[in-house]
Amino acid sequence: MVMSKVKYEELRQQRLEENKKRMEELNLPLLTQALKISSSPKPSPMKKVKPRIIRTELVSVRRSPRVANKPAPEFKEVIYYERVMIPRRMSTPRKRDSSNMVYATDEERAASIEKAEKLEASLGPDYPILVRSMLPSHVSGGFWLGLPSNFCRKNLPRRDDTITLIDETGEEWPTVYLAQKNGLSGGWKKFAVDHDLADGDAIVFHLIRPTKFKAYIIRVNNVSESESTETSTN
Repeated sequence: MVMSKVKYEELRQQRLEENKKRMEELNLPLLTQALKISSSPKPSPMKKVKPRIIRTELVSVRRSPRVANKPAPEFKEVIYYERVMIPRRMSTPRKRDSSNMVYATDEERAASIEKAEKLEASLGPDYPILVRSMLPSHVSGGFWLGLPSNFCRKNLPRRDDTITLIDETGEEWPTVYLAQKNGLSGGWKKFAVDHDLADGDAIVFHLIRPTKFKAYIIRVNNVSESESTETSTN
Protein backbone atom coordinates (compact mmCIF):
# COMPACT_ATOMS: atom_id res chain seq x y z
CA MET A 1 0.00 0.00 0.00
CA VAL A 2 2.80 2.32 0.92
CA MET A 3 4.75 1.34 -2.20
CA SER A 4 1.81 2.19 -4.51
CA LYS A 5 1.40 5.61 -2.94
CA VAL A 6 5.06 6.44 -3.40
CA LYS A 7 4.92 5.31 -6.98
CA TYR A 8 1.89 7.57 -7.59
CA GLU A 9 3.72 10.62 -6.25
CA GLU A 10 6.70 9.90 -8.43
CA LEU A 11 4.51 9.63 -11.50
CA ARG A 12 2.69 12.83 -10.64
CA GLN A 13 5.95 14.72 -10.12
CA GLN A 14 7.29 13.36 -13.37
CA ARG A 15 4.14 14.49 -15.18
CA LEU A 16 4.48 18.04 -13.73
CA GLU A 17 8.06 18.26 -14.85
CA GLU A 18 7.09 17.19 -18.35
CA ASN A 19 4.27 19.75 -18.50
CA LYS A 20 6.59 22.49 -17.28
CA LYS A 21 9.12 21.68 -20.02
CA ARG A 22 6.39 21.76 -22.64
CA MET A 23 5.15 25.17 -21.37
CA GLU A 24 8.66 26.53 -21.49
CA GLU A 25 9.07 25.24 -25.02
CA LEU A 26 5.88 27.04 -25.98
CA ASN A 27 6.85 30.22 -24.02
CA LEU A 28 3.55 30.01 -22.13
CA PRO A 29 4.90 31.63 -18.91
CA LEU A 30 6.03 34.73 -20.85
CA LEU A 31 2.72 34.85 -22.72
CA THR A 32 0.76 34.64 -19.48
CA GLN A 33 2.81 37.44 -17.95
CA ALA A 34 2.31 39.58 -21.05
CA LEU A 35 -1.46 39.06 -20.92
CA LYS A 36 -1.54 40.09 -17.26
CA ILE A 37 0.36 43.29 -18.03
CA SER A 38 -1.79 44.19 -21.04
CA SER A 39 -5.10 43.55 -19.21
CA SER A 40 -4.23 45.59 -16.13
CA PRO A 41 -5.94 49.07 -16.23
CA LYS A 42 -3.62 51.99 -16.90
CA PRO A 43 -4.00 54.93 -14.66
CA SER A 44 -5.48 57.90 -16.58
CA PRO A 45 -3.30 60.99 -16.59
CA MET A 46 -4.59 63.93 -14.54
CA LYS A 47 -6.46 66.49 -16.54
CA LYS A 48 -4.91 69.87 -16.43
CA VAL A 49 -7.60 72.41 -15.65
CA LYS A 50 -6.86 75.87 -16.83
CA PRO A 51 -7.72 78.63 -14.36
CA ARG A 52 -10.86 80.58 -15.28
CA ILE A 53 -10.19 84.20 -16.11
CA ILE A 54 -13.06 86.70 -15.86
CA ARG A 55 -12.68 89.78 -17.99
CA THR A 56 -14.89 92.81 -18.41
CA GLU A 57 -15.00 94.53 -21.73
CA LEU A 58 -16.94 97.49 -23.08
CA VAL A 59 -18.86 96.42 -26.14
CA SER A 60 -21.11 98.43 -28.37
CA VAL A 61 -24.84 97.71 -28.14
CA ARG A 62 -26.27 96.24 -31.28
CA ARG A 63 -28.90 98.52 -32.73
CA SER A 64 -31.09 98.38 -35.77
CA PRO A 65 -29.59 100.08 -38.85
CA ARG A 66 -32.64 102.36 -38.93
CA VAL A 67 -31.82 103.86 -35.54
CA ALA A 68 -28.06 103.32 -35.39
CA ASN A 69 -27.30 106.89 -36.50
CA LYS A 70 -29.94 108.49 -34.29
CA PRO A 71 -29.12 109.87 -30.82
CA ALA A 72 -29.87 107.70 -27.81
CA PRO A 73 -33.35 108.29 -26.34
CA GLU A 74 -33.72 110.43 -23.24
CA PHE A 75 -36.11 109.41 -20.49
CA LYS A 76 -37.92 111.82 -18.21
CA GLU A 77 -38.99 111.04 -14.70
CA VAL A 78 -42.74 110.72 -14.44
CA ILE A 79 -44.35 111.48 -11.11
CA TYR A 80 -47.68 109.94 -10.30
CA TYR A 81 -49.85 111.75 -7.81
CA GLU A 82 -52.45 110.31 -5.55
CA ARG A 83 -56.02 111.31 -6.24
CA VAL A 84 -57.21 114.16 -4.03
CA MET A 85 -60.58 113.65 -2.41
CA ILE A 86 -62.69 116.45 -0.94
CA PRO A 87 -65.24 115.97 1.85
CA ARG A 88 -68.87 115.89 0.76
CA ARG A 89 -71.26 118.50 2.08
CA MET A 90 -74.43 117.25 3.71
CA SER A 91 -76.65 119.79 1.90
CA THR A 92 -78.40 118.76 -1.32
CA PRO A 93 -76.58 120.22 -4.33
CA ARG A 94 -78.55 122.68 -6.42
CA LYS A 95 -79.04 122.05 -10.12
CA ARG A 96 -78.74 124.65 -12.86
CA ASP A 97 -80.79 124.76 -16.04
CA SER A 98 -78.27 125.60 -18.74
CA SER A 99 -81.04 126.09 -21.32
CA ASN A 100 -82.02 129.39 -19.66
CA MET A 101 -78.46 130.77 -19.51
CA VAL A 102 -78.04 134.42 -20.39
CA TYR A 103 -74.80 135.26 -22.18
CA ALA A 104 -73.00 138.49 -21.37
CA THR A 105 -72.16 141.01 -24.06
CA ASP A 106 -68.60 142.14 -24.67
CA GLU A 107 -69.36 145.49 -23.07
CA GLU A 108 -70.83 143.87 -19.95
CA ARG A 109 -67.87 141.53 -19.64
CA ALA A 110 -65.37 144.36 -20.03
CA ALA A 111 -67.20 146.43 -17.40
CA SER A 112 -67.14 143.63 -14.78
CA ILE A 113 -63.42 143.00 -15.46
CA GLU A 114 -62.69 146.73 -15.04
CA LYS A 115 -64.47 146.79 -11.67
CA ALA A 116 -62.63 143.62 -10.58
CA GLU A 117 -59.27 145.19 -11.50
CA LYS A 118 -60.10 148.23 -9.35
CA LEU A 119 -60.80 145.88 -6.43
CA GLU A 120 -57.53 144.07 -7.17
CA ALA A 121 -55.60 147.35 -6.91
CA SER A 122 -57.23 148.14 -3.56
CA LEU A 123 -56.18 144.82 -2.02
CA GLY A 124 -52.49 145.65 -2.27
CA PRO A 125 -49.46 143.61 -3.43
CA ASP A 126 -48.90 141.57 -0.24
CA TYR A 127 -50.54 138.41 -1.65
CA PRO A 128 -50.86 137.06 -5.21
CA ILE A 129 -54.10 138.09 -6.94
CA LEU A 130 -55.81 136.62 -9.97
CA VAL A 131 -58.81 138.02 -11.87
CA ARG A 132 -60.94 135.59 -13.91
CA SER A 133 -63.90 136.43 -16.10
CA MET A 134 -66.49 133.66 -16.08
CA LEU A 135 -67.18 131.84 -19.35
CA PRO A 136 -70.02 129.40 -20.08
CA SER A 137 -67.67 126.42 -19.52
CA HIS A 138 -66.86 127.79 -16.04
CA VAL A 139 -70.47 128.09 -14.84
CA SER A 140 -72.27 125.29 -16.74
CA GLY A 141 -71.68 122.00 -18.52
CA GLY A 142 -68.29 120.64 -17.47
CA PHE A 143 -67.74 123.22 -14.70
CA TRP A 144 -63.99 123.46 -15.18
CA LEU A 145 -62.02 126.55 -14.14
CA GLY A 146 -58.67 126.80 -15.86
CA LEU A 147 -56.02 129.06 -14.31
CA PRO A 148 -53.04 130.78 -15.98
CA SER A 149 -50.08 128.40 -16.06
CA ASN A 150 -47.63 131.17 -15.11
CA PHE A 151 -49.63 131.99 -11.98
CA CYS A 152 -49.91 128.29 -11.04
CA ARG A 153 -46.20 127.67 -11.51
CA LYS A 154 -45.23 130.58 -9.27
CA ASN A 155 -47.84 130.37 -6.51
CA LEU A 156 -49.73 127.06 -6.36
CA PRO A 157 -48.69 123.51 -5.30
CA ARG A 158 -46.72 121.44 -7.78
CA ARG A 159 -48.89 118.39 -7.20
CA ASP A 160 -52.62 117.76 -6.92
CA ASP A 161 -54.02 119.28 -3.76
CA THR A 162 -57.15 120.65 -2.11
CA ILE A 163 -57.60 124.39 -2.53
CA THR A 164 -60.23 126.11 -0.41
CA LEU A 165 -62.33 128.98 -1.73
CA ILE A 166 -63.58 131.44 0.90
CA ASP A 167 -66.44 133.73 -0.11
CA GLU A 168 -67.09 137.24 1.27
CA THR A 169 -69.19 135.83 4.13
CA GLY A 170 -66.30 133.61 5.30
CA GLU A 171 -67.88 130.29 4.23
CA GLU A 172 -65.46 127.78 2.73
CA TRP A 173 -65.73 125.52 -0.33
CA PRO A 174 -63.02 122.83 -0.85
CA THR A 175 -62.03 122.20 -4.47
CA VAL A 176 -59.62 119.82 -6.19
CA TYR A 177 -56.64 121.50 -7.82
CA LEU A 178 -55.10 119.50 -10.68
CA ALA A 179 -51.47 120.56 -11.00
CA GLN A 180 -50.89 118.89 -14.37
CA LYS A 181 -53.90 120.67 -15.90
CA ASN A 182 -53.60 124.00 -14.01
CA GLY A 183 -57.20 124.27 -12.89
CA LEU A 184 -59.97 123.57 -10.38
CA SER A 185 -62.11 120.48 -10.94
CA GLY A 186 -64.09 118.70 -8.22
CA GLY A 187 -65.84 121.12 -5.84
CA TRP A 188 -65.76 124.04 -8.26
CA LYS A 189 -69.20 123.15 -9.62
CA LYS A 190 -70.76 123.41 -6.17
CA PHE A 191 -69.12 126.78 -5.57
CA ALA A 192 -70.38 128.06 -8.95
CA VAL A 193 -73.94 126.78 -8.44
CA ASP A 194 -74.21 127.87 -4.81
CA HIS A 195 -73.16 131.41 -5.75
CA ASP A 196 -75.28 131.57 -8.93
CA LEU A 197 -72.29 132.47 -11.07
CA ALA A 198 -73.22 133.63 -14.55
CA ASP A 199 -71.45 134.22 -17.82
CA GLY A 200 -69.58 137.53 -17.60
CA ASP A 201 -69.17 137.57 -13.81
CA ALA A 202 -65.66 138.44 -12.66
CA ILE A 203 -63.98 136.85 -9.65
CA VAL A 204 -60.98 138.24 -7.82
CA PHE A 205 -58.99 135.33 -6.33
CA HIS A 206 -56.83 136.57 -3.45
CA LEU A 207 -54.29 133.89 -2.38
CA ILE A 208 -54.16 134.53 1.38
CA ARG A 209 -52.67 131.06 2.12
CA PRO A 210 -50.71 128.58 -0.04
CA THR A 211 -53.94 126.62 -0.63
CA LYS A 212 -56.65 129.20 0.24
CA PHE A 213 -58.26 131.76 -2.04
CA LYS A 214 -60.43 134.62 -0.82
CA ALA A 215 -62.98 134.97 -3.64
CA TYR A 216 -64.63 138.34 -4.42
CA ILE A 217 -67.48 138.09 -6.94
CA ILE A 218 -68.29 141.02 -9.25
CA ARG A 219 -71.76 140.45 -10.73
CA VAL A 220 -72.15 141.33 -14.37
CA ASN A 221 -75.83 142.17 -13.77
CA ASN A 222 -74.97 144.58 -10.96
CA VAL A 223 -72.42 146.33 -13.16
CA SER A 224 -74.86 146.71 -16.04
CA GLU A 225 -77.62 147.91 -13.70
CA SER A 226 -75.34 150.50 -12.10
CA GLU A 227 -74.22 151.73 -15.50
CA SER A 228 -77.83 152.08 -16.69
CA THR A 229 -78.71 153.97 -13.49
CA GLU A 230 -75.82 156.39 -14.00
CA THR A 231 -76.88 156.95 -17.64
CA SER A 232 -80.50 157.74 -16.67
CA THR A 233 -79.35 160.12 -13.90
CA ASN A 234 -77.16 162.06 -16.28
